[in-house]
Amino acid sequence: MASPSAPARLVVLVSGSGTNLQALLDACEDPSYGARVVAVGADRPDIEGLARAEGHGVPTFVKQLSHFESRAEWDRAVTAAVAGFEPDLVVLAGFMKLLSEEFLAAFPDRVVNTHPALSPAFPGVRGPADALAYGVKVTGCTLFVVDGGVDTGPIISQSAVPVADDDDVASLHERIKVAERAMLVDAVGRIAREGLQVEGRSVRFGGPAT
Repeated sequence: MASPSAPARLVVLVSGSGTNLQALLDACEDPSYGARVVAVGADRPDIEGLARAEGHGVPTFVKQLSHFESRAEWDRAVTAAVAGFEPDLVVLAGFMKLLSEEFLAAFPDRVVNTHPALSPAFPGVRGPADALAYGVKVTGCTLFVVDGGVDTGPIISQSAVPVADDDDVASLHERIKVAERAMLVDAVGRIAREGLQVEGRSVRFGGPAT
């Protein structure tokens, strides 16, 4: 995706504290990582994620849904803002809005997101709670290529997290977040350095065969 002289360009979208964003910002400080965050966007102002970006000198933008007459108009504005930074990869790092098929079509197979469960199990926002309620002994996190569904896209990477007998939702989710950050940093770096091939539901690192 990128040459040694041109790191892969990452646009990261956030909605909250930006801990995954911080992990990426830290990783990008190493030139060998192969990527740099060129912009951070958010769907609301005055959040820690934006402050983290600004602290690293990274440009930011905010597109607040309530400032637009329709969801479609908001989505077009987000698409245009992201496209303006010419990303090689768009990372949804705790971004709490669903994006349209039109947005995804503008960045084909280049929008990735994490989910705090081992997909396809426990989709949606209650992944850790649902895993506990079901009584699984192992859960984890998933990095996937975003498609039109909810946590249904082709899987790039997964990391397993054992469920302890004394876990509650908070303790389990915290350990999942630690695994999620490590998985995200590793996979994004590999995508930047090696490329990514997506064929149906099959995903592998590396450029096209020659």
